[in-house]
Amino acid sequence: MRDATPLPVLIVGGLHSEARRTVVDGLLRTVPGSVVLHHDLSTAAEGTVLRQVRDASGELSRGDAPLVNDCACCALREDLMPELERLAEGGLTRLAVVELWDSVEPRAMAEVVAAHGGGRVRLTNVVTAVDPALVLPCLGNGDDLAEAGLAAAATDQRTVGDTWARQLEYAPVVAVVESEDADDEDRALLRQLHPTARQVDGGSAELARLAFAGFDVDAAAAAQHPACALLPQDADEAGVTTFVWRRHRPFHPERLYRALEDLCCAAARSRGRFWLADRPDTLLAWDAAGGALCVEGAGPWLASLPDAAWDLVPPVRRAAAALDWHPEHGDRCQHLVFTSPGLDRDGLARLLDSCLLTDAEYAAGPEAWKRLPAAFDSLLDPVART
Repeated sequence: MRDATPLPVLIVGGLHSEARRTVVDGLLRTVPGSVVLHHDLSTAAEGTVLRQVRDASGELSRGDAPLVNDCACCALREDLMPELERLAEGGLTRLAVVELWDSVEPRAMAEVVAAHGGGRVRLTNVVTAVDPALVLPCLGNGDDLAEAGLAAAATDQRTVGDTWARQLEYAPVVAVVESEDADDEDRALLRQLHPTARQVDGGSAELARLAFAGFDVDAAAAAQHPACALLPQDADEAGVTTFVWRRHRPFHPERLYRALEDLCCAAARSRGRFWLADRPDTLLAWDAAGGALCVEGAGPWLASLPDAAWDLVPPVRRAAAALDWHPEHGDRCQHLVFTSPGLDRDGLARLLDSCLLTDAEYAAGPEAWKRLPAAFDSLLDPVART
């Protein structure tokens, strides 16, 4: 009869495949009874996904999972839970390590495990494996995943840079696998990109302990939401700068639109939340890496909601709004963070400030703002374009 204790599950991901394999192999050596489950999505073009299960002694099994909806990640989701439940039922596995394929993002898999564990399995942590020497090359890579042979579906439109940024920023633990090519600038960039992460040596006993620490998918999702994300603070180290720009005055949509190319190329990574004068009720998310920018609506500002709706808002969102509350604009604010080697902090601040409403435009009031040129319609309302 199997032990009633849920099987601990650790997710290890990241585009740095050699670093990821080093971390996984280290866990197999340091955690007795650990097993690694890996789905190789590189075979998806042939209609299947290759599943491999191994422990410290070598391969235990392998098999094919059929492709689902021409989506390799969908096949992974469909096959993952039955395999984890099988390991749990066997009662011999102390830790199941899910080694994600290169471009698979940990958030989706973490939420699958948390939602469908059914008391048989329990997600205990998420780790991203990193080679510091590859941080800037990955982050600055604007190629589509399809061009790099890393797409998880025919419709996959992600880029290498933004995919890697999300892999890094979601995980509370970063397992660092040093290489001889890494330098102080690489390490400073890694620290500034995700300053709240616990950085540990990729082969350490500390990582083995953190594998069982516990993981809250709701808290992790809140930490990524543009309204309450735990964004980096100002920093300057080893030639790497993080610049935090905060204002309450709204952007002029046309001037900001004209500046987008310069702004998204000004830093290796930038993200945050902002508002446009002609869309005062919409919280907009800014997410840029590798010279590619994604701007999208992330729901309403709390100040635009009726009082009765506030009870439906998560406490973490209300707390974040309270920190930014303005007597006139409520939680509407500009909060953008730029991180990069060689960042021109002063030039960036001047460019951003020039995109805000002027004193005269601001004095005209909200009704006049709504009549400003709707420059962002092509990005935010593509279906409505004519």
